Amino acid sequence: MANKPGMTQIIRAKNSWFQAVFRISQLVTFHSYTIFLFTYSDFKTIVAPSTIFGVINSLATGAYALDHDDVPIDLSLLACRLFRTLLWVSLVFIPFAINNQRSPSAIAEDSINKPWRPLPQKRLSPYQAQCIMYFFAALVQIHGYVHKGVGYRQSSVLLGLDIWYNNYGGADKSPVIRNLINAFGYLCFISGALEVALGQRLAFSLSSVFQAGPENYLSQWLLIIWGIIFTTVHLQDLYDQEGDAARGRRTMPLVVGDGAARWTITVCMLIWGVVCPLFWGLRDAILAFSISLACIVALRVLVVRHEEADRMTFRIWNCWISAVYVMPVVAQMEF
Repeated sequence: MANKPGMTQIIRAKNSWFQAVFRISQLVTFHSYTIFLFTYSDFKTIVAPSTIFGVINSLATGAYALDHDDVPIDLSLLACRLFRTLLWVSLVFIPFAINNQRSPSAIAEDSINKPWRPLPQKRLSPYQAQCIMYFFAALVQIHGYVHKGVGYRQSSVLLGLDIWYNNYGGADKSPVIRNLINAFGYLCFISGALEVALGQRLAFSLSSVFQAGPENYLSQWLLIIWGIIFTTVHLQDLYDQEGDAARGRRTMPLVVGDGAARWTITVCMLIWGVVCPLFWGLRDAILAFSISLACIVALRVLVVRHEEADRMTFRIWNCWISAVYVMPVVAQMEF
């Protein structure tokens, strides 16, 4: 009987420990889901395609004539590259996503277009979102230091683009500037993802764009991808016109008109659908696939004109851009 008080204390201590663990797990789950909601709508446009580019193109060092140690490619190596690339892309993207959504005008726009996002549904306050943003921004700097500058140049440029885009009206005042920032942002994400996947800094130079030889293919290919993004990325603005108008944004459909914006996308898609495979000397099935997918996007943009259809068209565009990212590996396998 004398041991009963001691047993009671032990039981209470165990219950308190279980309650603390349960509470912590609840907090982790809640905040993890909040981060997921911040990034969800752009996962298919930024996170997934950039990760695909980094991992897949790390297998195409021969096509790019990169000076990289030849190591046997196996599932463990691919899994390692996938993990560290996805980690880097996510770390860099999360602060941008939060900064893009935390202003009063952004919250008002998302209340119309994306009411499920964390701030419109009041899962947290703008101040709490800002604290999370700074936390992840600090993690990006730590990552760059630990990995000896791999991906650091790109993350630094992305930080500047983020501030320009979200804090100084880069996304609002001109559709040309908006597309320029988007194009350079994509370029930083995919080139940084490739560096992280390979685990080494890569040499990029503007002069190599105008020089022949496979050692210059990477810079030339990145320039082509920059051109694709600059000329077609406003496809995502077609289904956000109501929210963009409410926010006072000058996007391509709102400035030149919905019809004209659609025609610019259609023409450019047809051009890039041919140029990309031909750059790598790909013909037959790959050329036909690229042109077919580009034609599907081009025709849908012109023919099916309502919000849900435009969202689906943009998903198909993301499938096409992911297929474009794979072309260097296919070229290396063929030659």
